[in-house]
Amino acid sequence: MAEARYDARESQHTDPILEKGVIGMATKKKAAKKKVAKKKTAAKRKPNAAFMKPMTPSAALGAVIGSNAMPRTEVTKKIWAYIKRNKLQDTKNKRNINADDKLKEVFGGKKQVSMFEMTKLVSKHLR
Repeated sequence: MAEARYDARESQHTDPILEKGVIGMATKKKAAKKKVAKKKTAAKRKPNAAFMKPMTPSAALGAVIGSNAMPRTEVTKKIWAYIKRNKLQDTKNKRNINADDKLKEVFGGKKQVSMFEMTKLVSKHLR
C-alpha cells in the first residue's frame, strides 16, 4: 500500500498570504476615520460692564491722570504712561514702581509698590 504524501501545493485549501510569499509579517490595517464635529463659531466676548463703567478719580489720582471720568482700563493705561514717561520703574525689578511725590499720595505714602499692589491702591481713589 502506498502511503499518501501530503503536498501543500496540491492542497485544496490555500492561504493567500502564503501564496504571496509573505510569511509571518503583519499587515497594516487602515484606521477607521472618525467624524469630527464642526466647532460652533464662538460668540464675541462682551466687555465686562464693571471695568467699562466711567469712574471719577480722586484729587490725588486726578493730578496724575487727569480729573475726567474714565473706565478702570483707561485709568490703568494712563498710570502706566505716567510711570514710563517719568521712568519710575525700578531698573533691577521692572515689576516694582518707585513713587514720585504725586504717586506717593496715591500709593498711601509708600516709596515703592509692586505693579500688582498698584491696582489695589489705585482702586481706593476711584468713585
